Amino acid sequence: MVTVIGYTLGIPDSVSGITILAAGTSVPELVSSVIVVRTGLGNMAICNLLGSNIFDILFCLGVPWLIKTLMSPTSSLTINSSALTYTTVALLSTVLLMFFTLLLSKWKLNFKVGFSCLIMYVVFIIVACLYELNIFGELNLPPCV
Repeated sequence: MVTVIGYTLGIPDSVSGITILAAGTSVPELVSSVIVVRTGLGNMAICNLLGSNIFDILFCLGVPWLIKTLMSPTSSLTINSSALTYTTVALLSTVLLMFFTLLLSKWKLNFKVGFSCLIMYVVFIIVACLYELNIFGELNLPPCV
């Protein structure tokens, strides 16, 4: 469905994935984090979010890639996004900024940390979308029509 909406609006799959699809799949983590934060368990919220993202990246990507290559050992999967390198650097930079934000707040989660996280997310999404839309140069092939 996201692909159809993206195609209709002229939005590449990669942009739809890092915005619409990512937000939709993250709602359960958001809800559970709000619940545990309200009970005063900020550590559990951070662990939940980090753990779910590590699981998504390493397991939910690793298993399908493993199955695909086991079924067809001579084949490989190609990622059609040259911008992925830059997006990954932007993501790692955001994680580093988050670390320093928590360090400056003396590991206390407060309004400033929450606001900083929101700003970092918005900046990351903007930068990632600009890379995926080839605003910084021809990094990705045009989508097939």
